[in-house]
Amino acid sequence: MHLPVSAHPAHDLQNPGAAPLKGRTYDGVVDAVSPGGVPMEAMSDVRCEDGMAGIFPCHKVDLASFTPLTDMESTFVNDLWGWEDDETGLQLAIVGTFEGTAFIDVTDGSNPVYLGTLESQVPGDTGNIWGDVRVYEDTAYIGSEAIDLDTYVPATGELDGFGIQVVDLTQFRGATAPIDVELTHHIDDVTNSHNISLNEDSGRMYVVGSVYDVEQCGTPNPDFPVLNGNGGAIVYDVATDPNDPQFLGCLTEDGYSHDIQCVDYAGPDADYTGREICIGSNEDTVTIYDATDPADPVVLDRFHYLDESLEVGDIYTHQGWLSADHSYFFLGDELDELSGVASERTTYIWDLRDLDDARVIGTHTDGNTSIDHNMFVDDFLLYQANYTSGLWIYDTWKQEQGRVTMRGFFDVFPADDRTEFFGSWGTYPYFGDGKVVVTSSDEGVFVLQSRAKSSDNSDKPGGKGRGKGGGSAR
Repeated sequence: MHLPVSAHPAHDLQNPGAAPLKGRTYDGVVDAVSPGGVPMEAMSDVRCEDGMAGIFPCHKVDLASFTPLTDMESTFVNDLWGWEDDETGLQLAIVGTFEGTAFIDVTDGSNPVYLGTLESQVPGDTGNIWGDVRVYEDTAYIGSEAIDLDTYVPATGELDGFGIQVVDLTQFRGATAPIDVELTHHIDDVTNSHNISLNEDSGRMYVVGSVYDVEQCGTPNPDFPVLNGNGGAIVYDVATDPNDPQFLGCLTEDGYSHDIQCVDYAGPDADYTGREICIGSNEDTVTIYDATDPADPVVLDRFHYLDESLEVGDIYTHQGWLSADHSYFFLGDELDELSGVASERTTYIWDLRDLDDARVIGTHTDGNTSIDHNMFVDDFLLYQANYTSGLWIYDTWKQEQGRVTMRGFFDVFPADDRTEFFGSWGTYPYFGDGKVVVTSSDEGVFVLQSRAKSSDNSDKPGGKGRGKGGGSAR
């Protein structure tokens, strides 16, 4: 199925360097107290009691530590992922920053150790506030929207950008202080990207929102190469040689994909058992692909969840995550609250038990005015980063009824719950010991310890990582 869809990337491609809606508040200055009311001072071991952990509103989530921007040589943080070393037990938070990518040892959550920053591939900024990272085995893959305007040639559209940085994480074994982080490999056939997704079971990496200089993925524009590609996922094999990913194909049939999760499907729809199924958050629809053959992917269908007359700008199908059993999908729209389409923070709950007939069976709201951002499922718990209201943890045990129940939260932006792009960007809940790492853009990195439990999973504080699958978020 080939569907004519236009791309709406995070940046204005006709005017590289134009300021987009999100990120317009970045000024490169770190204040003594953040916009969220958080002082730029390290904190540790603050238990959540009577609804507060020091200055932070909370419920069943304790503050293990806070690393401020100033302690990680940064002025802004965005997304993150994590790595646990099977050999040493090292737990590493890998954090996108304006300056590059920071690496923090969070093995002892109360005593994090900053281990250094890999500098951005592109100096200065156009796009450095957007970054994403994923991990396969002992290797990290880092992408960014950053482009190098000094190389831009208006007459031809030629432009250099961030590409994909490949980093061997074993270099951090034994490190107890900042090291000179070494770049292992660099993929330069992608000029820049918005998000990275990775299916750890199949060893495939999906680079999405890449709209520059991607000749292999169709829609070439020889007269203006800056517009090559349409932002659909670019697929790489990382299993054969993690340090040297190889191009496999593209998922361009539905145009620009803001985010995507791909899994070896093990859900109830027997027609697709064992196939590589991807759920794309594609700006105005949820789009389901069969990507088993990445050289010849198939769009199974595209699904609207709000009035089809609404356009990108009123809504933005941002990111979501499958339940551990691949039966349901939890989706966040990044603009519905800001535009007034939704009056409060809203999570859309999809029934995907029949992949050819997906449908929304419920929406969750809890009266909060913040914007929902990135979310991930670990066993029965859904961990959601909500800009100005921080981390919220939901129990999905009644997902078949289109319901989730709040089990815990920690507000990393205590000043207010304004409907704006401040506060928590990403969350990583997969260390398996109740530890949850959260980034907050103008504050820094929070290591939290969750005591939240699911009614269907009450013996485990944070689960054992089921549902990690693949994916990205930004």
